Amino acid sequence: MTRSRLEDPRPVAGDRVAAWMKAKLAERGLTDTDLTASSCEDEGEGPSPAEQAAQKRIPYDYRHAVASHPQVTAWVNRIASGAVAPDLGGRGRREIAHGPSLLLWGPTGTGKTHQAYGAVRALTAAGCAARWQATTAADLYGAMRPRPGVDVEHQLRRIVRVPLLLLDDLGAAKPSEWTEEMTFRLLNWRCQNRLPTLITTNLPPVRSERIHPQARVLRDMVGDRVLSRLSGMCEAVELTGPDRRYAAA
Repeated sequence: MTRSRLEDPRPVAGDRVAAWMKAKLAERGLTDTDLTASSCEDEGEGPSPAEQAAQKRIPYDYRHAVASHPQVTAWVNRIASGAVAPDLGGRGRREIAHGPSLLLWGPTGTGKTHQAYGAVRALTAAGCAARWQATTAADLYGAMRPRPGVDVEHQLRRIVRVPLLLLDDLGAAKPSEWTEEMTFRLLNWRCQNRLPTLITTNLPPVRSERIHPQARVLRDMVGDRVLSRLSGMCEAVELTGPDRRYAAA
């Protein structure tokens, strides 16, 4: 695997906490040894309420997803270590606050969505309270289409402000000025407010010498304004390899 980094990661948690976290993950069936600990510790036994709630909302195919890519696990550590405690006299779970985002890109079937849902599972396993939303870009545009009886602006504000967002298959939908504007409004606000966002795409972010001149890149599909925001908020992680779905079939 190769990678293209837009910013350097922060240091991960210490060895003592890492050992504790690995043991907790093992108890819950998450065997990824690359995942180190965060400062969001869960002292209870068994799956936390956050884990149980997240598990019910994750699509069936990804309910056992594990974030195994080293850049993804490092991102989980950064987000978890930056979580803040609620003002409850020192009690209550830490909540995801601000932090960097990830752009997972590569050919179809290389595990981008798997890694993204694995990251969501890892954050809840770390004991972080996380209000999160997951949608494909195409579904987002469909939900934002103006129609009678629906306050589209309210829906957009809600998804724009969610503490953790998974935006899947960016660049797969047919582009238009309207879709570009919706994507810009979503990512511009999240970029300015440093809200963690997991973004997947099948397209290379920009054109390079190894890309066929007629092949599409993400810049072609979302425009320069959106790509600029992605560059400012994301660490780009390239996933390579054969299509895992074909291999499974």
